[in-house]
Amino acid sequence: MMNAKVAIKGIHYKTKKPISLVIHDGKITSIVDDYENTEQNRIIAPGLVDIQINGYKGYDFNISGMDERAWKKVIEELISVGVTTFYPTLITNSYNHLQSLFKAYSEILVSNPVIEGFHLEGPYISPQDGPRGAHSRKHVRRPDWEEFCRLQEAASGMIKIITISPEHPEAILFTQKAVATGVKVAIGHTAATSEQIDGVVKAGASLSTHLGNGSHATLPRHDNYIWDQLANDRLFATVIADGHHLPNNLLNVFQRTKGRKMMIVSDSVMLAGLPAGDYKTEVGGEVTLMDNGFLHLKGNPKVFAGSAQHILHGVNYLVNQGICTLPEAIEKASVLPSTFMGLAEKRGIKVGASADIVVMESSDKGLNVLETYKRGTQIFKRTL
Repeated sequence: MMNAKVAIKGIHYKTKKPISLVIHDGKITSIVDDYENTEQNRIIAPGLVDIQINGYKGYDFNISGMDERAWKKVIEELISVGVTTFYPTLITNSYNHLQSLFKAYSEILVSNPVIEGFHLEGPYISPQDGPRGAHSRKHVRRPDWEEFCRLQEAASGMIKIITISPEHPEAILFTQKAVATGVKVAIGHTAATSEQIDGVVKAGASLSTHLGNGSHATLPRHDNYIWDQLANDRLFATVIADGHHLPNNLLNVFQRTKGRKMMIVSDSVMLAGLPAGDYKTEVGGEVTLMDNGFLHLKGNPKVFAGSAQHILHGVNYLVNQGICTLPEAIEKASVLPSTFMGLAEKRGIKVGASADIVVMESSDKGLNVLETYKRGTQIFKRTL
């Protein structure tokens, strides 16, 4: 994707100064103040990185049938909302189903620059109602290193994150082995004790998956797995900032406690971006998508059926609710996940950095994407 020089004019998302940004051969080669710049409503920011996404705009990553054409289409939809990197997320299922999907997807996506790898959420999670969430009980099982290695082989080594529960006796040894191969181990969908969580963190676990969700409806007021993860400074944490999964008071606490270790994920399902209405899905069955993006089991609004918002919505939500500043929110969906995953894009908008860029405009409702660049090549431009 190397190219000739490209100049982008706009306002730096962090300094708020008008700049002219020059890209050459996929990297940012210069950033100069440009006070004659009239593009006052073009905000230049790092491309968004979603490390947990199950589907979007009618495309479900967890069922068979996602061929090359389908992947091309869903990538086009995601780059239109500023995503320059994402990790397709497969959840708890049978070995044969996961093996088949990983093999098929890795063959299609291995050389796609927008895909950095896969996130395997399960199947080594809690079997308990509540922590298990929407994951199928019959496919939940204890960590099995040999099985995981076979899945990794099917995925051509592209599984980069795995979410497990520390409550299993095999969790510590599994974590040590996974981390030794470069796989990030996350804690999620868990009913683990303080000692079990501490054990996998010492073994190398470094992330809490959608902290505050995938849990019991009622917890002990002092000793519980949310406090344990929140208090552990070695753990990064992701949140679903869609306005439904977590109340603002909890988002505020997470922000004040984790700070630059709190990252945004969409955790979106296939219904994200679709019109409101009733749907029948592979995971969850009959569900209802509300006009405000709230997705719940049909006839039971107390039970979530997944997230139906993209990651830029999370950025806008945190800003609009005053939970963090615009630069902080953007970095929670770009620089911070890039840093956590060790990507070249972790440098953000700096000379020498990989030119994964999103240009946005600000409106009363938040940021909207105008242009998206991957390694200096424009891959999306909004048409009027």
